[in-house]
Amino acid sequence: MGEALPWFGRLSAEDRSWVGLIVQAGIRGFVDWYEQGARRGGTAITSAVFGAAPRALAGVITLQQTVDLVRLSIEVVESDVEGVLDADDAREVRVAIARYAREVAFATAEVYARAAEVRGAWDARLEALVVDAVLRAETDEAVLSRASALGWTTQGRVCVVLGTSPARRTDTDLFEEVRQTAAGAGYDALCAVQGERLVVLLGGADDAREAAAAIAPLFGDGPVVAGPAVADLVAAGQSARAALSAYRAAAGWPDAPRPVLSIELLAERALAGDGHARRQLVDDVYLPLAQARGTLVETLSAWLDGGGSVEGAARALFVHPNTVRYRLKQVADLTGLTPGVARDAFTLQIALVLGRQSGRG
Repeated sequence: MGEALPWFGRLSAEDRSWVGLIVQAGIRGFVDWYEQGARRGGTAITSAVFGAAPRALAGVITLQQTVDLVRLSIEVVESDVEGVLDADDAREVRVAIARYAREVAFATAEVYARAAEVRGAWDARLEALVVDAVLRAETDEAVLSRASALGWTTQGRVCVVLGTSPARRTDTDLFEEVRQTAAGAGYDALCAVQGERLVVLLGGADDAREAAAAIAPLFGDGPVVAGPAVADLVAAGQSARAALSAYRAAAGWPDAPRPVLSIELLAERALAGDGHARRQLVDDVYLPLAQARGTLVETLSAWLDGGGSVEGAARALFVHPNTVRYRLKQVADLTGLTPGVARDAFTLQIALVLGRQSGRG
């Protein structure tokens, strides 16, 4: 084996010993099998050949290496048959060796399939633990280590995407498609299903909307919500919290785009009782208006109360309509929300109410 199989010499002494035991068990198993009339197969051969080896060996020696090992063992046995048996018996034994080799091949496939299944189940549990830790904002070094073991290599920004899990799809099949689609778009992905909700962590997501759009078609019916892109996996709990809040509040905006960003649902989140959303509306919308010029809050309020009429607001404030237009443009510049857009006007109105209630500014 050391001469014919280059990889054999690179194994540890313990692993080489286990390989030797497998080969011996295989040859001994053939002798027993042949003596019993070549009737055993399936589980009996699997147990006879691989039963003594530890499960971890399947992670050390690849399937291809095991096939090479079986092929070499068969060649050696066949080459020695002629020297110990006459021609007729040798022919019969070679036929038996071919049958036994086929059984060993099936046994080998079974062992590696079972190992892959166990490994896949373990990876799925590990992945679920990582996603759950992010959702609970409990990302520590252990979680980072688990993510790394699952192939997470992203050092850049991360966002969390939530939506309904599609019906009639197994988790394994769904997760594989999500990972492949994400990888094709240049993102790392970790997935978990919690109840009817599919949660995906996307790495390398500098633009949360663009990243979420890459996998949005894989979700079931209903809203697909993306949290903000954050610095790394450690900070992903912030993205998860915003995404969860937005997902719960998304019913308040039936015509929301798909995907929709959590920040686009700030008003609905605030109405649903999200304290973070309320503070964000006050800090990022109301206070900049109140602190820039007091007339901006007054003008915006008059414009909203007048049903969005510039002339009506101008009459209420005793100013020229162009002054109202100028001030509304300043509102848009300061907040990123355009009063003339219905959705933005709704958010601005909620921000005004919350700002006044806060007593700040």
